[in-house]
Amino acid sequence: MAVTTGREYGLFIGGELVEPSSGEVRELVEPATGEPLVRAAMAGEEDVDRAVAAARAALAGPWGKTPANERSRLLHALADAIAANRKELAELESRNVGKAITSVKAELANGVEYFRYYASAIASIAGRSHPVGGSLLFYSLKEPVGVCGQIVPWNYPAMMTTWKLAPALAAGCTVVLKPDPATPLTALRMAELAAEVGFPAGVVNVVAGDGPTTGSYLVRHPGVDKVAFTGSTKTGSEIMRLCSEPIKRLTLELGGKSPNLVFADANLDDAIPSSVWSIYYSAGQSCEARSRVLVERSVYDQFVERFAEAAGRLKVGDPLDPETQVGSLISAAHRDRVHGYVVQGREEGAEIVLGGEPGDGKGAFYLPTVLARVENRMVVAQEEIFGPVVTVIPFEDERDGIRIANDVRYGLFATVWTGDPARGHRLARAIKAGQIGINMPYSAFPGIPFGGYKQSGFGRELGIETLDLYLETKSVLTATGPKPFNPWQL
Repeated sequence: MAVTTGREYGLFIGGELVEPSSGEVRELVEPATGEPLVRAAMAGEEDVDRAVAAARAALAGPWGKTPANERSRLLHALADAIAANRKELAELESRNVGKAITSVKAELANGVEYFRYYASAIASIAGRSHPVGGSLLFYSLKEPVGVCGQIVPWNYPAMMTTWKLAPALAAGCTVVLKPDPATPLTALRMAELAAEVGFPAGVVNVVAGDGPTTGSYLVRHPGVDKVAFTGSTKTGSEIMRLCSEPIKRLTLELGGKSPNLVFADANLDDAIPSSVWSIYYSAGQSCEARSRVLVERSVYDQFVERFAEAAGRLKVGDPLDPETQVGSLISAAHRDRVHGYVVQGREEGAEIVLGGEPGDGKGAFYLPTVLARVENRMVVAQEEIFGPVVTVIPFEDERDGIRIANDVRYGLFATVWTGDPARGHRLARAIKAGQIGINMPYSAFPGIPFGGYKQSGFGRELGIETLDLYLETKSVLTATGPKPFNPWQL
């Protein structure tokens, strides 16, 4: 099914698309063309109330009575539905976000596997038991934490929806998911698919809206038991504050300024194309993008020259063209923000080796940019630019590389390129990040925990550990003796 320009999308509450009580409908713009795309409903407080009520009713009703094997079947069915509708979903995502469709197809394929992973992981949800003393038996129960308010960002709306929904549904929770107001389309379509394959009404609800209003209200809502957020560190800090008074369960996956360390003994034929991919594959709009490339000084000039040459060959253009490697940014305003960082970097003394300017046409394009002669104290090396801009920083030796890698407030991901296996493992222990890649650039796999240190957040996505974030543990003690237990008996 092709995307219909001008279509109006509602909210998804209680198993169906509904009109917003707020009455607000916004026109969404296609980032790559600057032209109107569709109209989408925005949720107000009454809509959030309706969604939370639907989620609580499903939890108390049919979904709460759904056994684990049926939950597993439904998750597999939703994975099948996403795979069957991947062409429609890919076009929807690419046009809504401006991302190259080749990247979107890979993200959707991963999303399918996340649902399959957690469909299988349901079998691991179990308590434990053992006798206590001579006449007591202990056993534990695992129960869903309840209604989950989940907030996903604009850079990966489809994939982040799968990251959030899969473990929550596997654990038996119900969800009110808030996508970014600019990019709600694939989340809404996935909610429709969930209903079509048999998830009870109210299990998955989708309410788009602004963060300071709709998002804040969802986080504070007394009917929401847990909050899971992916987005900026600044917003995550505010969400943490809002969750503190009611003591709500919280998971935060936040920003990054991830280092990519290249040692002189690395295989540059592997390290350079992988390093190019690590920053530009989503036009730099990725929390774990390796936006700081740290290069041992003896190969620094050679690396910069070859890296810039490779980056200059990337095809920037129409996101729907299967040959495109770098699509547009999310908006013209964001493009201007990215350019502002590049200008600031040049003023601080960085050298623009490649790019440094917007692309041609009306779309929100920005050319792949390489900043060399960067010092780690510079703003461009410390702040998350969230665009196709890489800073290349020299280091002297292993100790200096570790120091620079850790000298940032984030700690999400790091990559190490070296021909010395022992060094790779030393750095894996020394770098303060939630995930380390040694001689490979990839980050997200089903079953591999993903998350950060420091201001990159806490909690983990994608792993078996994620299920515990959506489960409560209840301990039960029972007397097993032949006569009633008397606590006063001496």
